[in-house]
Formats: sequence, C-alpha cells, structure tokens
Amino acid sequence: MPIVNRVADLQSDIADWRRDIHEHPELLYDVRRTAALVADRLREFGCDEVATGLGRTGVVGVIKGRKPAADGAVGVIGLRADMDALPIHEETNLPYASKTPGKMHACGHDGHTAMLLGAARYLAETRNFAGEAVVIFQPAEEGGAGAAAMIKDGLMDRFRIDQVYGMHNLPGVPLGSFAIRPGPIMAATDAVDFRIEGHGGHAARPHLCIDPVLAGSQLVVALQSIVSRNVDPLESAVISVCEFHGGNTRNVIPQTVELGGTVRTLKADVRDQMEKRIREVAAGVALTTGTRIEVRFGRGYPVTVNHVRQTETAMRIASEIAGEGNVHDTPPMMGAEDFAYMLEARPGAFIFVGNGDSAGLHHPAYNFNDDAIVYGTSYWIRLVENMLAA
Repeated sequence: MPIVNRVADLQSDIADWRRDIHEHPELLYDVRRTAALVADRLREFGCDEVATGLGRTGVVGVIKGRKPAADGAVGVIGLRADMDALPIHEETNLPYASKTPGKMHACGHDGHTAMLLGAARYLAETRNFAGEAVVIFQPAEEGGAGAAAMIKDGLMDRFRIDQVYGMHNLPGVPLGSFAIRPGPIMAATDAVDFRIEGHGGHAARPHLCIDPVLAGSQLVVALQSIVSRNVDPLESAVISVCEFHGGNTRNVIPQTVELGGTVRTLKADVRDQMEKRIREVAAGVALTTGTRIEVRFGRGYPVTVNHVRQTETAMRIASEIAGEGNVHDTPPMMGAEDFAYMLEARPGAFIFVGNGDSAGLHHPAYNFNDDAIVYGTSYWIRLVENMLAA
C-alpha cells in the first residue's frame, strides 16, 4: 500500500502550515502561537474534542471513528508531535526562514507538527476506523520534558490512551524510507556539573597556590577512563565535558573552576554505574590535587525503549507505505528524546522518517524536507486505520 492519495493532494497545505510554523519559532513551553494555530486547525477539521493547556501549552485533539472499538481490541491510540524550536540562529537564507533572530526550527518539529495536522485533517474527514485517535502536540521536547508535564496533567488517563506512537525525521536516512528498532532506540541523558575550588594566587608563584585549572584538566582526562575501562565494551556510554570556565586574566591562578557536561547511556545499570564512577573519579582527583570538587549529577530523560509488539506493527505499516526494502533497522542513537516518558507510561514505538541528504539536526543550515510529508502523514493515517480496524 503506497502513500495515501488524499495526502498527496493535501501536501501543499501541509507544507504551508509547516513553513508558517518555521517562520515563527518558539522555545520550550512558550509555544503559544504554535499551539493556538494547532488548536484552531483541529477545530476547523471537526475534531470531537480539542483540549489546550496540558503540560502548560500542549494541545490534544480527539477524533472518533465511525463506531466504537470492539471488546478486547485496542480502543484508543495516541500520536505525538513536538512543537518547540531551538535557540540557534538560522543560516538557511530560505524565503520562510525564521523571523526571530536566535531561534529556529533546527530539529524539524515544524514538520512533525504539520504532518500530524495533516493526518488529523484526513482522519476527521474519513473516520474509517473503530475507536479513537488522539493527536498530541507537545511543547518543550528540547530539554524541558514537556512529555512528562503532559502526562502529569493526566494525558494518558484523561484520554484513555492504550498505546502511543511517535515520529522524528532523520537526516541521512533516504527520502521515502523509515528507520526503527525494538528495545532501546535513544539514550538517557544526564547532566553533570563540577565546581572545583583551589587556592588562587599569582601565576608566577604556583607553589603557593592550589591550581583548580590543573585539577580540572586532570579531571577531564580521568573521566574518559570510565567508559574505556569501567563500562563493558559491548555496552554503550558517553561522557562529554563541554564547558570549562575558570579565570579571567592570564597572570592569576583562579580560586575556582566550573565544568559541565553530558552523560548518555542505554541501560539503567550502566547509568547508575556512570554516576557512581564519576563521583569516585572526582573524589580521587580532588585528593591528589588538594582541591575540593563538588559534583552535581542531574538525571534527565530516560532511555527511549520501543515495545516489541508495537514496533513490529510500526514496521509493518511503514513497509506498506515505503516498501519493505525501505524500512531500515537502525542502531541505537546516543541522542535523547522525551517521548521516552510516554513509552514508560504506555506501550508504543518511536520511528524515524527519512529527511534525505540534508544538514544535520540542530545545525543552523538544517531544514525539514517537505517531500517527506507524504510519507510521514501517510504513516500516521495507516497506523490508525490498521490498529483501529473498523
């Protein structure tokens, strides 16, 4: 079964919505214009219910099929798109480029939102399914845990969601293709910060000082031994120190240095191991350098874990849209995704749709490929019609 013909007819409308959202990027929970646009469209489409304000600025639309779900069948499935942009200055020079300096849709959430709107329009027109399709438009995926906020506000229970599905575009995956895997597909992300206190003084008299810059340098190197020498080589873990702040002049050894970084893992036990060893390594460096090192380890998004049965369903639907040879098994990725919270709350699956040969995600030259619209939107539609067969 190829792409839905009606979606091909709607592609220009969907692309127009996408480009309008792209021109007006909003960050985290402050997606009020985008959320209002989404809510207005869902009402125009004739959704049976449109709820706003979940997770502060999230929007939910309910579309009922022609008849109720049969006893024992899946009755309600949720489809989720994210709405927020990134604090990046756009460098695409597109006619619909961001009108807000320092903000851009560099991850394709504009495309995700538009594709799910297209699916909602079609499903509200046809209603060729039994049960209910719940379209979920989420704020604050980019570090704000908007998925968790919507769940806390009762998303799953209020709308009686049985299963939940997510989609993300992926540069480098060919246009017209999908990529997915069962089990862990994206990593847990944790934040780690270090405050190193020494004893500052004149740079020409280091023997009278305790140098936190030297301690920080040793700490960065020592932390790399955790993955290479403590984590099983067949497991996955990353620690990257990406911030190093200390001093403000070349002839003064500073009193303090601050470091910041990220930790990525795919299993809970490895996650625990990383935190334990980071604290131990920091304590060791403090002892050998005479500094005091404070460690702050903040747990972020959990591992995104696809449920096996729902992944098999997603693969089958994607194969019907794109052809079996165009649904690829992807290795786990060390990026993070707060759809993980939804997959902890309900069974489901997260899939990637190809964005072709584009700039990478979170790059100032990135742009969502409008030619991917027909594949992503068709996937949403066929998923509902197959899962909720009338």
